[in-house]
Amino acid sequence: MIGRRVAGLAVIVSEMNPAMISELAASKLRVAFYDVGAAGSTMSKNRVNYRRGIERVVEYLHNLNHSRLAFIGHHAASGPISEPERAFVETVFKYSTGTEWRTVVSQDGLEGGQQTARELLASGFHPTAIVCVNDVMAIGVLREVREQGLGVPDDISVTGFDNTKPSEFSYRQLTTLHIPRDRIGRLAFEMRVPQSSQDNLFGREIAIEPELVLRDSTGRAPCTEAV
Repeated sequence: MIGRRVAGLAVIVSEMNPAMISELAASKLRVAFYDVGAAGSTMSKNRVNYRRGIERVVEYLHNLNHSRLAFIGHHAASGPISEPERAFVETVFKYSTGTEWRTVVSQDGLEGGQQTARELLASGFHPTAIVCVNDVMAIGVLREVREQGLGVPDDISVTGFDNTKPSEFSYRQLTTLHIPRDRIGRLAFEMRVPQSSQDNLFGREIAIEPELVLRDSTGRAPCTEAV
């Protein structure tokens, strides 16, 4: 695209090589990033507030009397601990009295979620709720929980993140966090082509808060947890 001398770019990707971000900055193109890069003189960014999303999930589970929580994530390219995992740990600490927790990471995907759930349940730690970094891993977790002869949500509640279409068709239907993709697309366009001077978002960073979508995969903790 740089070689084609476009007027600007909207970059909507899950990961991006830092060298490419630097090349875009040096090109002086107007760039609207999603979840990567940083706002600056020629760059705008909109991002999902993953931290707030995970906080909402943990707070919701806490209000359902869950006191044994697990977080299942995948290996992050950006560092040893991802923002969702860090948010989970810090939010659990807010409710640290009587709360047990674990975090585990694996390869992304259905098989990664299933295998990690298998290892978690075999470890001797028996969570009443499992928070997953995305819907795909959560669906893998749902399968393993069923294969272990446990009920969802009667024995274990499971949550995802993304609100992808499969989350509506999984068994159980998945409680998850909705990312408003239509708004992300509009913002990426408006950051490049403002409708008026008042709407000019160029050079700014905008955080988008995900919405908690409640479905069948979560419920109150087993009665032994509610004493």
